[in-house]
Amino acid sequence: MAETKREIERKYESDDSGLPDLTGVAGVAAVLDKGVAELDATYYDTADARLSAASLTLRRRTGGSDEGWHLKFPVAPGVRDEIRAPLSDTLPRALAGLIRSHVRDADVVPVVRLRSARDVRDLVDAEGRLLAEVSVDAVRADRLTGDGGSAQWTEIEVELADGGDPDFLDKVDKRLRKAGVRPSASASKLARALAETEPKRKKKVKPRTDAKPAAGARASVTPATAGDHVLAYLRAQRDAIVQLDPAVRRDLPDSVHGMRVATRRTRGAFRSYAKVLDRTATDPIGEELKWLAGELGVDRDQEVLTDRLTASLDALPRPLVTGPVRNRLRTWARARSGGSRRRLIAVLDSKRYLALLDTLDRLVDEPPLLAAAAGAPQKVLAKAVRKDFGQVAALVEEALAQPPGADRDLALHDARKKAKRTRYSAETAAPALGVPAADLVRLMKSLQGLLGDHQDSVMTREALRDLAAQAHAAGESAFTYGVLHAREERRAELAEAALPQAWETIVAAMEV
Repeated sequence: MAETKREIERKYESDDSGLPDLTGVAGVAAVLDKGVAELDATYYDTADARLSAASLTLRRRTGGSDEGWHLKFPVAPGVRDEIRAPLSDTLPRALAGLIRSHVRDADVVPVVRLRSARDVRDLVDAEGRLLAEVSVDAVRADRLTGDGGSAQWTEIEVELADGGDPDFLDKVDKRLRKAGVRPSASASKLARALAETEPKRKKKVKPRTDAKPAAGARASVTPATAGDHVLAYLRAQRDAIVQLDPAVRRDLPDSVHGMRVATRRTRGAFRSYAKVLDRTATDPIGEELKWLAGELGVDRDQEVLTDRLTASLDALPRPLVTGPVRNRLRTWARARSGGSRRRLIAVLDSKRYLALLDTLDRLVDEPPLLAAAAGAPQKVLAKAVRKDFGQVAALVEEALAQPPGADRDLALHDARKKAKRTRYSAETAAPALGVPAADLVRLMKSLQGLLGDHQDSVMTREALRDLAAQAHAAGESAFTYGVLHAREERRAELAEAALPQAWETIVAAMEV
């Protein structure tokens, strides 16, 4: 069973490799000598260093109180999440899944061995509570691949106690710097080991040339094309999908939503910039992204719907809640989400999903560019964005012309989807078009929010009708579901009433 620990630490180096007296640090009542631990860690990566490129660290370590397999994810400078699994001869399945989006089918092999003599001291307060652990590590690194060499160094590491105040590290930092200790130039032991044990390469002799640039001449810089901007956006979405994969597996907040948004942004770029990228190549990828978004949506849509129903029920006065409404809501929610998480993990482990990631890599590395890709972004991207906005305008006008009812609901839903796509196309164009595109992103986001609340009401009313039918069949009162349904109808009416003025404001802004 894997467990997660949040690491907040800082690394230092000193010319004399000694540890200054830390009893003078504010809040420290005592420095306790915990002895020396012998640590032996083997670090793993693919042959082409995919984990290192993603700032991920995978190791198998013996010795110390936490021996076992460790996988570290960067959270912020000096902050990492360490996923731990028990010591075993082979990589635990739980950790293998968390690196799969990065390594795909490649093998992870030993790349560096680090052996450390760790001299540990605990900084404690007046009540004996641990504030931080300070260690002086004497390290020997040996590269295990190619013709790599060895390296030795000593470093100081200060790790905040679980639940500690990060500001305490600033106090320790001030004391260390005053004593001549400086922050380490390397972010981690592995990074330093890789740099210092890298095989020596023979310098290439450049052919001599007598040609000199003319006085005052400047190196030419190729202006960014429309294709450059679209590909930069697509690379960012590809990276988001790959990087969010482990977070989805760990069930971190908003990870599923974030990955789903990345798939939608990618599909939106394919459609909006069909003059830049050949649709015969992107359409099949778009279908696979639609499949992935659908699988991700099983959890997300149910979560949003359940949260909305729960919040609405909480807001009702007690006399309006009749019967076992909360129990039925919980049972209904569990029945609709039963097994969906297991299914999602299976999707992320599937050959189809890994093939999609490979296809996205090939797309951004060898893009199917069309002639317009070489055009000026101010012309090509602006034209695509204007076209998207025109389609939004047509759908909103069509919806406003409809009487309230199912047809208008459908038209508003279509307008919401198109507003979302227009927002994404404007995001792509914003680096090239500047303020006008950024303003359109903001306007489409507000429209998307208004139409989204309306669509959520439509879906919530459908769920309430289902719940009411179940309650009636079980001999329970359906009164509360009717009250909630009426309130949702009112929310939809308010959204529809606000739309004409909101749309008028958007049109006026676009004409400026």
